[in-house]
Amino acid sequence: MKQTPVKLGPLALLLAVISICLTTLAILTFTTSRADMRLAEKYAQTVQTRYELEIQGQEFVQGIAGGDLQGLTPDGDGILWKTIEKDGALLRIGITPEGRIVSWRQEMQWQQDTDMGNLWNGM
Repeated sequence: MKQTPVKLGPLALLLAVISICLTTLAILTFTTSRADMRLAEKYAQTVQTRYELEIQGQEFVQGIAGGDLQGLTPDGDGILWKTIEKDGALLRIGITPEGRIVSWRQEMQWQQDTDMGNLWNGM
């Protein structure tokens, strides 16, 4: 019986292409999961800050339930304002002189991100 030799050239080339593709997909998966984790941590910090502001606002409202409106900033319309700040986030509470809440607004200080990361700046 005559045996034909097995040609390893095409098979080795196919295995090399498959291993390169799998390595590329593994690297993309890893970097995507790291980016998702960073984004989730940033979102969790933002939500935690918002809830802490909400708690401080509720405590403030409980404190003024007796009618003590001292230390609030009035505006031209007669509304008294209380601003609570934490980590760049603001809670602005508007109260009438009778003690009725007319505004409860959370705001975040926006800062433009000018960092380009590892991108080439053209120079």
